[in-house]
Amino acid sequence: MNENVNVNSTYILSENVVARKIEGETILVPIGAGVGNLEEDLYTVNESGHAILSMLDGKRTLNDVVASLSSEYNVDKDEMKADVVGFTNELFWRKILVESS
Repeated sequence: MNENVNVNSTYILSENVVARKIEGETILVPIGAGVGNLEEDLYTVNESGHAILSMLDGKRTLNDVVASLSSEYNVDKDEMKADVVGFTNELFWRKILVESS
């Protein structure tokens, strides 16, 4: 992974990805070329990932997401930051998330 997300930036789901919550799982479906490893890849996200994704609305920075989730789930901010940044970075690298303007 060459690119890293910035905790002071905002991110949103790529327009080339559709997210659906089905029976407690969030499924990410690439609908355009260049997303994920193959165009036919499907990604499933657990509840923690869903909580992060739901806050990546293009308005909140990653720092905002970390502060909110660490408070909501009573988790140490450094631990939450590592989780949020790691998750976001992975999806950014796969072009599932993009930095918003």
